Order: sequence, then structure tokens, then C-alpha cells
Amino acid sequence: MNAAELALKERIKELTCLYEVSSIIVQASSELLEDTLTAIAGSLKNAFKFSEFTEIEIQTPLIAVNTTINFEHKVVISSPILCFNKANGSIHAYLPKDKFSKQDFLFEEQQLLDSVALKIGNLLERLELKKNETSLKRQMERADRLGILGEITAGIAHELNTPLANILGFAELLKDDLKNNVKAMADVEKIIQNAIFSREVVKKLMFFACEMPQEMQKVNIVPSIKNAINLLDASFRKEEVKYLVKIEEEELWLRADTIQLTQIIFNLIINAIYFSPKGGLVTIETFQTTTHIILKIVDEGTGLSEASLEKVFQPFYTTKATGEGSGLGLSVVHGIIMSHGGTIEVENNPHKGATFTVKLPKS
Repeated sequence: MNAAELALKERIKELTCLYEVSSIIVQASSELLEDTLTAIAGSLKNAFKFSEFTEIEIQTPLIAVNTTINFEHKVVISSPILCFNKANGSIHAYLPKDKFSKQDFLFEEQQLLDSVALKIGNLLERLELKKNETSLKRQMERADRLGILGEITAGIAHELNTPLANILGFAELLKDDLKNNVKAMADVEKIIQNAIFSREVVKKLMFFACEMPQEMQKVNIVPSIKNAINLLDASFRKEEVKYLVKIEEEELWLRADTIQLTQIIFNLIINAIYFSPKGGLVTIETFQTTTHIILKIVDEGTGLSEASLEKVFQPFYTTKATGEGSGLGLSVVHGIIMSHGGTIEVENNPHKGATFTVKLPKS
């Protein structure tokens, strides 16, 4: 076979590889990314002149695949994988150093590597966009559900307020008429205490529905965080949980209702303490951007299930043991933050625990 025929044979192999890679990528999904990259590596290996000696390695932030397990004493050519114009991995082709030098790689093989790296970069961009689109869709659906739930909750809360006020009022009047009846007085006192408890539940539902009045003023969030931690220090010690405070500046100002801001901080820290194991660490971090104050509460608990991630801010939803929580704490936090024009998100940490991230506008 003459030189022209050999060159043509190599070009056909390279074009075949590009066709195969394009076909593989068309069928790719995030769930099958490892299989996709493995198939691409195999196709690339076959496209090289010395394919029986060539080994391919593809590295991305999430997955790395290769056609061998030993890359020692080899010569290499490489190409970066770019995703949104940033380096996001690389492709390497290897030949054994005892048989070949770098000059044994064809110029066209470097071009092939560059073309495949470009295709993989485009694939990673597409998967990232799809992931973000799915995440945004889920967030919007969750926000819609919470919005509808808020409207229903507000209506229920308003309807309950009047009869609860009547129960309390008439119960107080009964106390005057039953001063000499000890048993009846005890029963009336129970009615009053339960009515007060119910009124507190209604108040929390109104927080969730953003129906509570506010006194908005310029507030420095740093003293609020420090006061909350000081008051909860005994709880940390009792549960044998450590804490770390990370505050970039001593003054982080925003417009907020001071009491409601304190409720946000208290509820989130208490929640983190509850779900932390003994010896665990709760990290309280706050910093600012040009437009927002960011508060992060990170725990080292067991994290949340997929179902809990979807429902964690709904009223009466709780993963705590029976009798240890009403399921209103995080819904109150959500309602207060929404009424301040902010957002709250929760996600599981890579290794253990969860992170609640609050964003509150400065003005």
C-alpha cells in the first residue's frame, strides 16, 4: 500500500470516528454520561494510526474514563474540553514511550482530538443547560404550589380568627361566673389555654401566607445573628453540637422587620441543631453582594430525601419525631422571607447534612 493510500485510510478512520462520536453524543444523557464517554474513548482509540498501542483518557469534573489503567512511560498529546468558554476537562492520547515518540502522532490526530473535545464540550453545555432548566422548572412548580397553599392558608387563618377570639372572650367571662366552682374553673382554663395555642398556630399560618403586619426599618443583621447564637449557646452545649460563625463584615445592613428577622435566624439555627449528630458542626455564614445579604446555615445531619426537599416549606410538614415539631417552623421562615422580597433554598451537601441559603434584598 503506497503513501497516498495509507493517508487516505487514516483520513477515512478519522472521519468514521467523527461520525461515530456525533452519533453517540446525539443519544447522550446525564444519566449515561460515563457510558457515552467510554464509547467515545473507544472510537478515538480505533481512529489512531497505531490503534493497537494507543490509549485514550477523557477527564471531566464528574467522570473520568480511559481505555487502560497504566499511563506510565508514555508520550502524549492532549486537547482541553471547554464548557461555556472555560476549561472543563481534557482528552489525552498516549503511546508507549519505549516504542514511539511524540512525532509518531499524526498532525491530523491532534486535529481529531481537538474536534472531539469541542463536541464533548458542547455536550456538557447541553447537559448543564438541561439540568438548569429542569431545576428552574421544579423551583417554579414549587413556588406555584406554595403560592396556592399560601392563599388557601390565608383564607383559613382569617376564618378561624373570629371564632377563636369569641371562644377566648366567652371563656374569660365564664371564669367570673364560676369562681366558686373549682372543677368548672379548671375546665375553662383548659379551654382558654387550648384556644391560645390555636391562636398561635393561626398566627404562624398567617406568617406563611405573608399576612402579618411588618415594621420595616434599616437593620444590621450581624448583631441579630450574634444575639441568637448567644441565646442558643446552651442548646448547642446540651445537644453537644459545635458551631462556627463566618461573618465577613461587622455591618451588613438591610431593610427588614427586626422581630421577623430574628425569627428567621432562630428557626434555622434551632432546626440545624436538632438534625445535627453529637459532635456535629453547624456553620452560620453571612456576607453581602451588591444587592443582597446572604445567610447560610449548614449542618452535618442526614440531609433531606427528595420528597422532603420538595415539601420542607409546606405548613405541617415535618421529618421530626411525633410530638417534637408542629411542622410550622420552616413554613414561617419561608413566609417571612417571601414577604421581605427574598428567597430561601435548601440543598443537600455533597457528603453529609444540608444547607439553607437565605437571600434578602438590601432595600
